[in-house]
Order: sequence, then C-alpha cells, then structure tokens
Amino acid sequence: MRFLLLIFIIVPIVEMWLLIQVGGFIGAVPTIAAVLLTAMIGLAMLRRQGLSTLLRVNQRMGNGELPAQEMLEGIVLAVSGTLLLTPGFFTDALGFAGLTPILRQRLVRRLVGRVTILQEGAAGRSAYREGNSENTFEGEFWREGERREGEKQIEGRREDEL
Repeated sequence: MRFLLLIFIIVPIVEMWLLIQVGGFIGAVPTIAAVLLTAMIGLAMLRRQGLSTLLRVNQRMGNGELPAQEMLEGIVLAVSGTLLLTPGFFTDALGFAGLTPILRQRLVRRLVGRVTILQEGAAGRSAYREGNSENTFEGEFWREGERREGEKQIEGRREDEL
C-alpha cells in the first residue's frame, strides 16, 4: 500500500515539474499541443494493437487454448491507454512503453512465468494459481451451444435463464 501511495504522490509531482520545464522551454501552447498530440497518437496505436490482441484471443479460444498471454497483454494495453490519456510527458512515456510490442511482450512473459495454469478434463474447467501461493482462482467455461453437465434444455433456453 505504501508503494501505491508513493506512486500517487511522486508521479503528479514529476508530471508538474516536467510540464513546467517543457513549457518554460517551448512555451505553453506548444506544450499543450504536444500533450494532446501524444494522446491522439497513443490512442491510435492502442486501437490497432488492442484489435490485434483481441483477434489473437478469439483465435486461441477457438482452438480450445487458454489465451493467458493475450489477456495479460490486454491488461497492459488498457493500463497504457489510461496512462496516455493522463496529461503529462512521464505518463505518456510509460504508456508508449506499454504500447511497444517488444517491451509489452517481455513484461507479459515475466508475468506469465509467475502464473501457473492448471487444466482438468475436456469440460474446459481451469484453475489458476500464482507461483507457489495457496490462493487458487477457479472458473469454468463452455462453448456457445454446448450444455453444461446436468443442465436441461427447455424450449431453446437453458433452465438457468428462466
């Protein structure tokens, strides 16, 4: 928690200092224009890479695979997009780093290395465990149109939808 508190205190101070320094060097209007330009460029990059990641998620799920890496990439992309929308040069630099495919994939590979994925059976049941932790997150999934075990079909609708 102290780490987050430090981030929420230090990052705005760094942003203000950078904006004042750049504004003093190139002027207020060009500084504002640069912040807006980086946001627009970042959002265009985010849109393109987000769609690419979404297509890979759909492809892996269609093949019956778990898209763990793509899901983590999506989280990194969302955080990067948020940083790009935050006015300032420091957060823009961090956001662009998250949008750089090589840096993002390195980060995600490190994160995936800390997550253990356990799959059981053909029913698609999966459990995720982080490292050697005792905390386990369990979940189920099934393909559209498939019935879950013990589920009855009533007039084209599942029993749990009624």
